Amino acid sequence: MPLEADGRTRVRLSELVALRARVAKAALPRLESRAMRAGQQSSRLYGRGMDYAESRVYQPGDDVRRLDWRLTARSGRLHTKLFQEEREGRLLILLDTHESMRFGTRARFKSVQAARAAALAAWYAVRAGERVGLMEFGGGDRLLRPQSGPRGALAVCGALAEWDGARARSQGEPLSDALLRASRLMHGANRVLLISDGLSCDEAAHGRLLDLTRKAGLRVLVVADALELSMPAPGRYPLEHAGERREVVLLGERQRREFQQLLGAGQARLNEQAQRLGLPHRTIDTASDPVDAVIALLAPGVRR
Repeated sequence: MPLEADGRTRVRLSELVALRARVAKAALPRLESRAMRAGQQSSRLYGRGMDYAESRVYQPGDDVRRLDWRLTARSGRLHTKLFQEEREGRLLILLDTHESMRFGTRARFKSVQAARAAALAAWYAVRAGERVGLMEFGGGDRLLRPQSGPRGALAVCGALAEWDGARARSQGEPLSDALLRASRLMHGANRVLLISDGLSCDEAAHGRLLDLTRKAGLRVLVVADALELSMPAPGRYPLEHAGERREVVLLGERQRREFQQLLGAGQARLNEQAQRLGLPHRTIDTASDPVDAVIALLAPGVRR
């Protein structure tokens, strides 16, 4: 018998749909006026167009004629200017559905928080005139092609709830493989939002992240549990996995620090990769409101 969609351990569709109101009421950055008139959003197409969009850390293969010398001088690191042309934008949400996401000690599972963030991103995208699609990795290989308007966001919300309720069992998928698959199945997406706890982030992911940035504007949202972000207080912690209950006793400072470092290795690794590549990234825990982090990542002109 399937578990009830309680919004804590299972994704609740009604909650994802209701998040539309949160985006509608949020004070969003002003959109491009030309895009609003055309019912579209200006998209970042590297090396094309005449309008400056943003700058990012220089990457091998970038056109040296596009170097941002002012930002390079201020930061001490080479930066490249990106330009935009006006056309319909497309956002692809790359969602981690590994079993590691089905964990949480505060408010809800990481999988539920990730779904909430993905739904917010979908509502934000369609409000900005973008098409929005969804691709999962780790628990299956399902893909929802980018669609426009409220129907597109509703389709994403429906897929999030359906995929969570009928999660496929698998051996997992390294992040590098998922990124390669995403680069082949983007369906014209010019922006990608990666939502993950980072535990699947392997050594090869660095190169694949770099490759993907040459095709689309890549943003990273890391979802972590409180125990993965800071050293726990001394105590006894009951944990359940695959129907088995166990108790972890954490008393000494060294023991608690090593426990936190072990649990938090994934989020630390993914954040470090994003930092090295100069990718806009944010981290949220399972109890926080993800709306500010999502808007900060997807707002026009965001850098880091």
